[in-house]
Amino acid sequence: MSGGVDSTVTAGLLLEQGFSVHGFFMVLPLPGLDQQISRVTRIARHLQIPLHCVDLRQQFNITIIQYFVDSYRQGLTPNPCVVCNQMIKCGQLMQEMTACGMAKMATGHYARIMHSDDDTVTLHRAVDLSKDQSYFLCRLSAEQLERLILPLGNWKKSAVYEQARRMEALDFDGKESQDVCFLANRELTSFLAEQGLPGRSGEIRTGDGKVLGSHRGIWQYTVGQRRGLGIPDATPWYVTALDTATNQVIIDKNDKLFHRDLLLRDVQWLIPAQDNRKGRVQIRSRHRAAEAEIQPLDNNRAQVCFAEPQRAITPGQFAVFYQEQQVIGSGIIM
Repeated sequence: MSGGVDSTVTAGLLLEQGFSVHGFFMVLPLPGLDQQISRVTRIARHLQIPLHCVDLRQQFNITIIQYFVDSYRQGLTPNPCVVCNQMIKCGQLMQEMTACGMAKMATGHYARIMHSDDDTVTLHRAVDLSKDQSYFLCRLSAEQLERLILPLGNWKKSAVYEQARRMEALDFDGKESQDVCFLANRELTSFLAEQGLPGRSGEIRTGDGKVLGSHRGIWQYTVGQRRGLGIPDATPWYVTALDTATNQVIIDKNDKLFHRDLLLRDVQWLIPAQDNRKGRVQIRSRHRAAEAEIQPLDNNRAQVCFAEPQRAITPGQFAVFYQEQQVIGSGIIM
């Protein structure tokens, strides 16, 4: 339970379905922690369920914050929410819940888990595609999915707010939680500086080698970025690559951001891998999944070839494979 509308309604729905429900709050190194605990305590009291506060601050710092900072240090763009769902929420927290005697774990994610006649468990997009969060659950194993319940997978967001009003839960102002919880409205560059990333200056150059400016650390940039370059021209410049070996930010025009192919590492399949598998591939959380062919390679790698060029393919981000609405695998863009 986070104190937000989704987890609150999730708990209420499970109570209505006859489950014995306990609330679990993750104590994380986030701003406003005391206010969060106060709020979730009031919600648990309103729902008349026990509340457990699980201190995961050390694990979160090691597993998520360090991954986040190290990725930027290497010129990559991370997705901490994907890793957190795998390693913290459905990892450390699920283990703590099991130790407390819980048979299942439920979250307020908008996605669906389906069970076939042969007991195979599969992950699918939510009914409300505008709120679908299956992308963020792409790294969960079949064992984790087996223990997970997602009551909101068939719900529209508007209906969730209406259900919260019927439950007479705390007021919810309709604001969505931000993607990276630990930034808490802070600028990314200032947060990374606080984490010790050095402001090492270097060149900003074009794809054909012309030096047009300078930067104060490649970790302040990401592929596809337009703002903050400080290089005026008749048409905008965009970041197309980050070269950690030379400490250079590579820029070019918009058309240079489009590519058909990408290479993935650390590929995980939720179904048996096959040669030349076709489907749709989503290369970031707000990207519209595009038709592609996926070719498994050795060492848990894969080659993806899109039917049409895709914009701003970004190293460090997760590429998620879909067949129809089902998540079938994922990998990290190289």
